[in-house]
Amino acid sequence: MTISLKKTVWGLATIIDLDRGSHIPLYRQLYDSLRQAILTGQLQPGQRLPATRDLSVELGISRNTALNALDQLLAEGYLESRVGSGTYVTHAIPEQALHARRLATKPARSTAKPPVLSRYTSALTKSPLSLSPVQGPIHAFQLGIPGALEAPQLALWSRLTARVCRDPMTLARGYSEAMGFGALREAIATYLRTARGVNCEADRIIIVNGSQQALDLVARVLLNQGDTAWVEDPGYPGVWSVLAGQGVEIIPVPVDRQGLRVEAGLELAPRPKLVYVTPSNQFPLGVTMSLTRRLQLLESVTGSGAWILEDDYDSEYRYSGRPLGSLQGIDSTGKVIYVGTFSKVLTPGLRLGYLVIPHELVDAFVSAKTSCDRGSPQIEQAVLASFIEEGHFGRHIRRTRLTYQARRDVLVAAAANKLKGLLDIEPQESGMHLIGWLPQRTSDRAASTRAAQAGVYADPLSHFTVRAQIRPGLILGFAAFDEKEILRGVHLLAKALSSKHK
Repeated sequence: MTISLKKTVWGLATIIDLDRGSHIPLYRQLYDSLRQAILTGQLQPGQRLPATRDLSVELGISRNTALNALDQLLAEGYLESRVGSGTYVTHAIPEQALHARRLATKPARSTAKPPVLSRYTSALTKSPLSLSPVQGPIHAFQLGIPGALEAPQLALWSRLTARVCRDPMTLARGYSEAMGFGALREAIATYLRTARGVNCEADRIIIVNGSQQALDLVARVLLNQGDTAWVEDPGYPGVWSVLAGQGVEIIPVPVDRQGLRVEAGLELAPRPKLVYVTPSNQFPLGVTMSLTRRLQLLESVTGSGAWILEDDYDSEYRYSGRPLGSLQGIDSTGKVIYVGTFSKVLTPGLRLGYLVIPHELVDAFVSAKTSCDRGSPQIEQAVLASFIEEGHFGRHIRRTRLTYQARRDVLVAAAANKLKGLLDIEPQESGMHLIGWLPQRTSDRAASTRAAQAGVYADPLSHFTVRAQIRPGLILGFAAFDEKEILRGVHLLAKALSSKHK
């Protein structure tokens, strides 16, 4: 005789799937199966479950496994216990909730309406210059990727990490400090004063999860919908997407060999709320903002209420003379906010950067940072602080500067030999990439596509422009690739570019 499941739950083995070979504990599998059966209506409200002893016999599990699963379901309100009677599926789950769960188990209809997004997210998704990091294996000539840490550096980092983790206070501190680990902020302040000429103390530095979070914090703290912001054109897509999401009116300001054209910006929008610049190594053109333009920019914001956001993303890598001083270092207005990152000098996976801000903005930025993530990971901060304090960071910069210079020279020489007439590469005195100029009236996006099909990654320069009328070109990152990979990349690029003419 068949016993109906609606009257009793003997026969639970038919609706419970336990995989003894799974890494998921059996009690958790039993909990998941019973919970799903309740939510989908296989087990009805008011139905009685067998005693744990009987359930364990039927399913071939220990009684403790059954007890653990049912105790969790009782605690979460899926089951209720009646003294002297047994355990039952609760009546407390609303029928609407059960109905919604049943619907959720069915395949979604193709005619479903798209989700309603916030204005912020809608603006991000519609931005023509949204930030889309390249995923997957790294290959020539990917942009913005530093050279891999070598075995001695990795071993050193491992030793520092082990030492930090042996300190019981590291893991006992609770949440990270909102501004960042104190020792790291002190180390960064000392480094910036010496190497970059930045006017700062540790109490003006906030540690962030990379420069992209820094840009996002600046936009949310200082800008409102409808405010205007100057941004270099061509320029960095990441800042465009952040400003678009905030509802800011973006003013593309052209760039020439002296950097941002301040007079053009004043003609386009004389009273911006924010000016974003990369003065030490303009992205992507690689030009340096002249002293005349720097002073002109600082003078233009005096008394206007505008803020200048200086993104100093890879200024350590200058191959002729010493790295240039920062714009913030010559600022007497107190209106320059300085952004730096360790993604370009160590590894993007570290996800640590920093902001140097005026004293009057510290409380506002701490509040915004706290609302995001309660602070950046403190173990990584502590390790990085030791890495800097003990002199390893300075030695790493000096070593990689020589390595990158040699790789740049290999790329320039190989391009002169293999890419003549196809791509003209001008050597630059700083940075981690070079620009290869294509012949006029060539589509750099089509050239980039052909390169990708040949196994070479080369960003089209037009991807970084909005209004700027500029010669077509490809951007070639060289820092992450040894001589063999660079030569291979040039060979494949020459083959891809010459295929247009065959």
